[in-house]
Amino acid sequence: MDLYSEVVGAPIDDVEAPVEKGEGAETNGNSTQVASSVMPASASVDERLTRRAKRPSKYLTKHLNKEGSSSPNGQNSGGEGSSLVNGVRTVKNLRRPRNGYGRGLPKKGGAGGKGVWGKPGIELDAPEVMDEKDPNYDSDSLDNGDVRIETIVPQLTHAEINKHLEPIILEYYSHGDTKEVALALEDYNFGENRYLIAVVAIELAMDHKPSNREMTSVLLSDLYQHYLTEREMEKALDQLLRNLPDLVLDTPDAPIILGNYIARSVADDTLAPRFLQNYQGKVECDLAKQALARADVLLSMKHGMTRLDNVWGVGGGLRPVTSLVRSMGLLLQEYLISDDTKEAARCLQELEVPHFHHELVYESFVMALEANNEETENSVVKLLKSFYSSTIVTPDQMKNGIYRVLDDLDDICLDVPNAAMYLERLGGKCKIAGLIDEAMLQKCNAARGRKRFVSEGDGGRFKD
Repeated sequence: MDLYSEVVGAPIDDVEAPVEKGEGAETNGNSTQVASSVMPASASVDERLTRRAKRPSKYLTKHLNKEGSSSPNGQNSGGEGSSLVNGVRTVKNLRRPRNGYGRGLPKKGGAGGKGVWGKPGIELDAPEVMDEKDPNYDSDSLDNGDVRIETIVPQLTHAEINKHLEPIILEYYSHGDTKEVALALEDYNFGENRYLIAVVAIELAMDHKPSNREMTSVLLSDLYQHYLTEREMEKALDQLLRNLPDLVLDTPDAPIILGNYIARSVADDTLAPRFLQNYQGKVECDLAKQALARADVLLSMKHGMTRLDNVWGVGGGLRPVTSLVRSMGLLLQEYLISDDTKEAARCLQELEVPHFHHELVYESFVMALEANNEETENSVVKLLKSFYSSTIVTPDQMKNGIYRVLDDLDDICLDVPNAAMYLERLGGKCKIAGLIDEAMLQKCNAARGRKRFVSEGDGGRFKD
């Protein structure tokens, strides 16, 4: 209902706002007391037009105070719980805007009010937050942005490191793939004990063959700067120098082996040369002094850095055939002098050429034929029987070696004319020792029959 007079020029005092009972007025009998005017009488026409254009939503309050009037200057007349806005008395708890203006929209977009939880449909977009006291609450199923789940790998102790590293390194000796070792090490948390990787690797290599020691040097070189730093290498070698008194109990050559590793590490640039200088005059253990002296000699020799690449020797499969033949010849000569089968077995196994053991059988037979004495033949049979019974030389290698002797018998007879007769005698001894079977013995005996020759003074008769 419009509370202003339709006649703009009429005085504001002459305009009476219609009021209802209980809304902005008090009724005493038949008389109605009208609320105070909205505009002062002195207001100009422009001001009244401006106020009319703003279209206030309410000019009179629902409930006036007990006095039912407002002061002309727009001040509150003392009604409790009411205020005067733009000359209009309002109630404190009135939900309509108090500034006299409004667009007619519901408060808070329809989301306000008592007992209202929000706009309809807002529960579909709200994030699901479960109460910890809810029976269906599952903390593991929450996918909150603030929660980051990571796998925690506990740090290994010294005993656990030895337990896990030993099978990894022993398996590496079989396949020789350093990348496979690096992937296996990623599954463990070594923490500050990474230097134990080098310690365990070198200790295991001391109990294995020279080829495995060479593989260990290659492994440490490949792990450098990825898993091991120069400081950790120094710490590992320092620990090994302190453990030498215990290591020599199982490996008597531990000081020499450790000295080779120190020199090889310097050659591979995994260890600084100052490592040796820092120990000069500061070591009291004789075994540690021996290891450091060994490393110093290897580094001081001419072309030492180049020679250190073969500090462990060349692997069996990579060595030239001539070198292997020479080594086996020296092995047999040393055995004939010392008659030590254990030392001969050790030297043969260090060559790491099980596929080439037929050369040893061939060289031993040729050496016995050239010697032409019973003592040498008995020593050779004894050595071959020791290798055969311990499976160092397999039956196939034994057979292949004897076949080579039969094939080259014509050339052997140029140096030893009676080689066929000596071979028949040596074959009989090998048959008694169980090194060859009856068929092989028949072939050794038939070799003499093939070597008949015609003598000029025998009248043309064939001579056995």
